[in-house]
Amino acid sequence: MKKVLSIIALSALATSMFVACGPSEAEKKKMEEDAKRIADSLANAINASISAAVDTAAKAADTTAAAPATEEKK
Repeated sequence: MKKVLSIIALSALATSMFVACGPSEAEKKKMEEDAKRIADSLANAINASISAAVDTAAKAADTTAAAPATEEKK
């Protein structure tokens, strides 16, 4: 009987340790906020990069289109 009670007590202790381990609600909230901040930062960086590439391509197209108009006709 003593062994059975020891096994039950040990299993209850082990179960409570697994349940108690893990991040608290405050830690979970902070992790979610950090993840959102990082995702927003990445999205902003990608949008800025795409905008810069589009602007560069548009300027190159404008320069290319304007070049034949300035040539003299022979």
